[in-house]
Amino acid sequence: MRSNINIPNVLAFIRLLLAPLMFLFLVQRDLFPHIHPSWLDYFAAFLFVIASITDFFDGYIARKFDQITQLGKILDPLADKMLTLAGFLGLLVLGRANPWAVYLILTREFFITGLRVSAIGSGKEISASFLGKIKTIVQMIAIGFLIMNWPFGEALLWLAVAITLYSGYEYIKEYLK
Repeated sequence: MRSNINIPNVLAFIRLLLAPLMFLFLVQRDLFPHIHPSWLDYFAAFLFVIASITDFFDGYIARKFDQITQLGKILDPLADKMLTLAGFLGLLVLGRANPWAVYLILTREFFITGLRVSAIGSGKEISASFLGKIKTIVQMIAIGFLIMNWPFGEALLWLAVAITLYSGYEYIKEYLK
């Protein structure tokens, strides 16, 4: 039996811890009255970048060194969802993300997660597609731009919506096969 304590799972667990900390910097600014809000954005963005990097490396290491575990199959997507949820909700609180865009993305994420769980219950496994990986990257870039309040953040968010919805369509097609 394969051990659940491995580098990919530790990285996913770190991402689980970083998500609420990043959320704290975005939404509980009153806890840091002596820190300028732009520095809280920098802290949140830094944590988000570190967490996003762990997302890349946990998947890469798990595949490259055959360290894929059942726990990792649960922990990795959960950590991803917690990170994007924390980012999008924090951005909504700050008024930096369009509520409709966030609603569409989160609805798709919950629906496809439910679909994947249903597939597993039926003995099928729907693993992440290439477009699903692109979707995650574009979402993460959009969140980073919006946290930093950089130009084109809103355009990236809507690009993320389009890719997110289309990749959801692909998952549904795969499930129905």
